[in-house]
Amino acid sequence: MDYRALMEAAIQARENSYSPYSDYRVGAALLSDTGKVFRGCNVENAAFSPGICAERTAFVKAVSEGEHRFQAIAIVGGAGAGDLELTAPCGLCRQVMMEFCDPKAFEIVLGTSTEDYQVFTLEELLPLGFGPKNLRKQDVL
Repeated sequence: MDYRALMEAAIQARENSYSPYSDYRVGAALLSDTGKVFRGCNVENAAFSPGICAERTAFVKAVSEGEHRFQAIAIVGGAGAGDLELTAPCGLCRQVMMEFCDPKAFEIVLGTSTEDYQVFTLEELLPLGFGPKNLRKQDVL
């Protein structure tokens, strides 16, 4: 897997962040099993709760285009135009990942540049996660 290219796509996605309230800009790049990359950025709202994270934006874009299986996601974030900092997905985003991804295999790439990143599995970031397999037959994922 080309983690550097996935990180670069997340960095580019971050440029489209709409974050006038927190000034915390996040970009994500989601790699599907078919090799397509879906980019997402955070989009805030004055009412706060209608805002959506970059990771969920990428998943919604992918699912709306018929993709339901994924290999990895790269996530970058940081305040304003400043340096990137290690930015882990929030609980809601981890739960969305659990809906579509094998927690033992899905990789989450967190970093501050295309050269400085760490790779985690969803299971590492969401131990004992609750997902479709808990509610349906084992053949969901």
